[in-house]
Amino acid sequence: MLENELDRAAVAISQASSVALACHVCPDGDALGSMLALHHLCASEGKPSTASWSEPFEVAPHYRFLPGLDLATKPADFPAAPDVMITFDCGSMGRLGDLGRNAAAAGTLIVIDHHATNDRFGAINVIDPDAAATAVLVRRLADRLGWTLTKDAATCLYTGLVTDTGRFQYANTTPEVFALAHELSTFELPIAELTRQLFEEHRFEYLKLVGDCIGRAQLDRELRFVATWVTFDDLHAHGCDVEETEGLIDLVRRASEAEVSCVVKETPEGLRVSLRAIADSDVSAIATRFGGGGHRYAAGFVAQGRIDDVLAAIKAELHIQRQTAPQLG
Repeated sequence: MLENELDRAAVAISQASSVALACHVCPDGDALGSMLALHHLCASEGKPSTASWSEPFEVAPHYRFLPGLDLATKPADFPAAPDVMITFDCGSMGRLGDLGRNAAAAGTLIVIDHHATNDRFGAINVIDPDAAATAVLVRRLADRLGWTLTKDAATCLYTGLVTDTGRFQYANTTPEVFALAHELSTFELPIAELTRQLFEEHRFEYLKLVGDCIGRAQLDRELRFVATWVTFDDLHAHGCDVEETEGLIDLVRRASEAEVSCVVKETPEGLRVSLRAIADSDVSAIATRFGGGGHRYAAGFVAQGRIDDVLAAIKAELHIQRQTAPQLG
């Protein structure tokens, strides 16, 4: 099925006079890297393309080095009814934000994604839940198209790969991941510089914000659940943007007493919730329960209401999950 969808996608792209590329709102490294990689490949192959994402049309500071980011088109200028439109790292039409209207009007909609919760909203669905990142599927598609990688495309694909595997530390780090990382590294990528920009370099004001958030973190020892939150007041007090806080969840998840970690952030669209898990917990099931999605070990959703109420609802779902989990022995 996947191989057939890859073939269909390659044919549709080859026959299109131009393609429109879009990733999910508030894009992360895999969404941006996958989209921009294909944008670069289209340019090198002489295939006109447009790349964008819905408002807010901005990215976290640690992604601003990505080659081709300056070539992205504002969502207002995105084709209203593209002949062929490709989405990246989107589990549902809703994750496209306002560009969902453009996707609905597309002649052919191709969905490239690796989320198990993807609802297959495209005419062509290149979806592999076993792939470590959407970037892996873009590489497979490029091979199917017979398109040669460029250094800029390799940089973008590496960004998607290294961010979605947590610097090759998560359980999704497979032999295929290392094989692709090896291939991409042959383009003489500045690995050390990329690593610092993606994971280690932050403004001092952000570090102070992190101190506040870690200081208020709560641990439920019975549920093995740790959580903290970021408010508008926090962002204002430290002069930070919410996009800067993307890596906060990776600090919270280090608590050895917890199996599930959570960060809730106040944003204009509502409370943005990030969930991470280890062991036997399935946070994608929780996120799906609240209209979101993701993977077993990494998921999220947007909620309305109070932070305390959202955390209480998550803990209630965790309690149910633990009660219904199969018992060993």
